[in-house]
Amino acid sequence: MKEYIDLVKLVIDEGVRKQSRTGVETLSYFGAFYKVDLSKGFPLLTTKQVIWKSLLHEVLWYLSGENHIRNLRKHTKIWDDWADEDGNLETAYGYYWRHFPSAEKDKNGKWQVREVDQIRYVIDEIKRNPNSRRLIVSAWEPGNAIKSKLPPCHYTYAFNINDGKLNCHLTQRSGDIALGIPFNLAAYSLLTKIIAMETGYAVGWFAHTIIDAHIYVADAGTAMRKYDHLEGLKEQIKRDPLPLPTLKINKKPIDELTFEDFHLENYRHHPRIKFEVAV
Repeated sequence: MKEYIDLVKLVIDEGVRKQSRTGVETLSYFGAFYKVDLSKGFPLLTTKQVIWKSLLHEVLWYLSGENHIRNLRKHTKIWDDWADEDGNLETAYGYYWRHFPSAEKDKNGKWQVREVDQIRYVIDEIKRNPNSRRLIVSAWEPGNAIKSKLPPCHYTYAFNINDGKLNCHLTQRSGDIALGIPFNLAAYSLLTKIIAMETGYAVGWFAHTIIDAHIYVADAGTAMRKYDHLEGLKEQIKRDPLPLPTLKINKKPIDELTFEDFHLENYRHHPRIKFEVAV
């Protein structure tokens, strides 16, 4: 997919060497942006294999609103490094999507906390007022972020109806170009398709702002060499993108969707490129 290839080239060409929390250096670029026309196919990368089943299970886990990975672990180990031994996760994106704590004062001036289902609000508001510019979902809760082992990377997104189509813009504080961004791109494009189906709109654009877009780099002969992503990405951008697959979703209410309701068709891709996760 050209938009992703251009993003990789941008970070390689203009990124600056920078230390990271993980102990592995990065090539870092500030304020990367791209957008993808979702009407042209489902944006699952074709220049390498992206594991569709893991991605779909992760999105459905988000939508479940769970704050543990005990059910997710049955299908993918993607969150194991950040959960405790019982599977509990300090920062679970979907928990805040569906149960965000909102503080309000009661009539006596005392603070009371109620939960807000942001996904349900967005769906209902699109149906009531499609011209709204307040269709925001946030996973960033400051108190949680201060103590979390891994605060949300893709921390807020907004929907927008324009020309009869549903668009989504994702803002991400930190983006691992080799591993995370291909998943984020496909996951939020999938979420956009789900919300569009729920509200009766066609899909439009997925737009993505990455505040710190980075590639992990490690020099030959160093202990961190296995975490180097640069060589794999250089190989990937030499490959010609293949036609995008299509995604069909059975028409059901959002909270009734299961793994079997999603049908990815004609996904052709180049061979997998293995990248190690820097924890």
